[in-house]
Amino acid sequence: MKKTIQYFLFGLIGCFCHLTMPAQNRNIDSLLTLLKTDKLDTNKVKHLCQLTHECELSGEYQKGLSHGNAALELAYKLNFKKGIAQADNNLGNIYLTRACYTKALDFYLEALKYDEQIKNKTGITTRLSNIGIVYMEEANYPKALDYYFKALKIAEELCNKKLIEICQGNIGVVYQNQALFPRALEYYFKALAAAKEIKDDINITRWLGNIGVVYSTQENYSKSLEYYFKALKMAEELKNKILIAIDVGNIGVAYNGQKNYSNAIMWYFKALKMREEIGAKNLVAATLGNIGSLYIATGKFKEAEQYIKRAISINENIGELKQLMDDQEFLSHLYDTIGQPKLALIHFKKATALKDTIYSQENKKQLIQKEMNYEFDKKETAAKAEQDKKDAVTAQEKQKQKIIIYSVSVSLFLTALLALFVFRGYNQKQKDNVIITSQKTEVEKQRELLEKKNTEITDSINYAKRIQQAKLPKKEEIYDALPQCFVLFKPKDIVSGDFYFFHKNEANVFIASADCTGHGVPGAFMSMIASEKLEDAVSQTEDTSGILKLLNKGIKNSLHQSETSDSTRDGMDIALAKLDLTGFQNPSGITVLHYAGANRPIWIIRKGQKEIEEIKATKKAIGGFTDDSQHFNTHEIKLQPGDTFYIFTDGYSDQFGGEAGKKLMTSKFKEILLSIQVRTMQEQEKHLDAFIENWRGSREQIDDILVIGVRV
Repeated sequence: MKKTIQYFLFGLIGCFCHLTMPAQNRNIDSLLTLLKTDKLDTNKVKHLCQLTHECELSGEYQKGLSHGNAALELAYKLNFKKGIAQADNNLGNIYLTRACYTKALDFYLEALKYDEQIKNKTGITTRLSNIGIVYMEEANYPKALDYYFKALKIAEELCNKKLIEICQGNIGVVYQNQALFPRALEYYFKALAAAKEIKDDINITRWLGNIGVVYSTQENYSKSLEYYFKALKMAEELKNKILIAIDVGNIGVAYNGQKNYSNAIMWYFKALKMREEIGAKNLVAATLGNIGSLYIATGKFKEAEQYIKRAISINENIGELKQLMDDQEFLSHLYDTIGQPKLALIHFKKATALKDTIYSQENKKQLIQKEMNYEFDKKETAAKAEQDKKDAVTAQEKQKQKIIIYSVSVSLFLTALLALFVFRGYNQKQKDNVIITSQKTEVEKQRELLEKKNTEITDSINYAKRIQQAKLPKKEEIYDALPQCFVLFKPKDIVSGDFYFFHKNEANVFIASADCTGHGVPGAFMSMIASEKLEDAVSQTEDTSGILKLLNKGIKNSLHQSETSDSTRDGMDIALAKLDLTGFQNPSGITVLHYAGANRPIWIIRKGQKEIEEIKATKKAIGGFTDDSQHFNTHEIKLQPGDTFYIFTDGYSDQFGGEAGKKLMTSKFKEILLSIQVRTMQEQEKHLDAFIENWRGSREQIDDILVIGVRV
């Protein structure tokens, strides 16, 4: 899977137009001259807004932010609402270009609020489109499509061909990112036709390139090269460096798809140089990943690893989920190729988690619903307009009758004839009403059918949830045996791939946190199989190492896993703890803890200490690539009263959020745990729950979350 880059737009402003060109420098100089003589009025706000836009186009982002904030401050003082909206939009454009999505969204929403207050429909359409771009960059495709269709509806009301073209193209990008290629091509060709009609050369170039991307994704490389070279020719004529850089990189992807590696690497490095010069981080990351993928194919594994890791670092920093998913797949394929199955599985799981987030069936279902709603509203509006038109015609006819009656004494014959005409018109109106009602009823039936299907799917998953919950241990039983304990369990979807385990006998208590491959329904199937096999293993031995060894063998046998290429590679990571009840129930005694882990550690915080003692797991997963005879190390740890230990899956630390939209990370998770040691375990659970909800904000939860804490 090679990464091609599609174009998209900031409403009326192209997102990839950040070039330093003499004409723009002249514009900046001219505006700076005007500002020296401007009074503190609305003209100064307009000039500052224009200057912000010019700085953005020329890549002078810090200057652009300075001028944009000055415009916003003066617009607020003057209560110049149109100026406030434009200044907010310009600042949002800069933050979006720099991949600061949270800030960009804040500014766009503020701009939309002021445009709505002054009923500026053109501005509203642009803001809605820009908000859609932010959600698209964050891979929230249903929300992006919702905003794009809202923008398209208003653009059609305004009969603004430029806005209609942009909205159609952006909708095509959403469908493309969800692998709905026929729908993507339909909207791209609509946008291309509209751009040609209004002679919009920049966007003609963009849509040609995007059509090439779709054909490339479908592995029709000869067709994609045809469109890429058309787009490149126009971009060179326009002297648009960013469009040239995109097309050059995409041509490399097409040659790579044809296994023409010498041509591909030449175009890749040409694109990398261009993209680094213009400072477009997402484009640089895409090229690095593609070079890494090509090096895998040509056997240059060391170089491949270096380039792919550079791409991952950039994409994690800017929150580019789709490219990050591709990079994780590249790295998993690399490690599988060079015989490092452990690392291959780790990166395969990361790619799978991202893929589930981006390409979920729920997303696609919501996309269809958004378009159905748009089409329904459009037909309903058209029907109402037609009815109003007919009503107006009828009213005019009645007025004519009055004029004729009062001004001229007409014959009974003409009156009868006129009455017949009115009756026929009324009859036709009734027939039209029947047609409109029939159309509306049909749309309603389709909507009800979709809602019924949604309900059936959701009901089935909810029933699966009840089954899964019935298999999980009762928290009351856990807290009865371990009074100072909490289990924070937050599935990403209705059902979960994470699960917790508890078992008690006369001498010992066993507790575990486990993370199966995937989440949602696939993960839930794995968790139920794994939970059953873990119960079987504990019934056969009390040695934590032996339990994991039996669990590994049980999972592989249950899933019929072998070394063949068509065998499943699903498995799980787990942290298993065994507590000696004799010591645990003695308030002044020492408790012996036995721990064994598969890719999941245990953290211990000693009473009164300010650091975390980490016991690392055996670096092998349960199932999948792991040998049947794999040994898992057991660690014996002595705990004093007041000591606390934590076992957990990776969902908490991997959650994206905060102001910059980045991962929480393990280091931050440790800081949080150290800061709440004075709290009871129940208070710790509430704090961790509230913190992660506040951290992610409006973003989607990307993985199941499970954290278990036990204090001796």
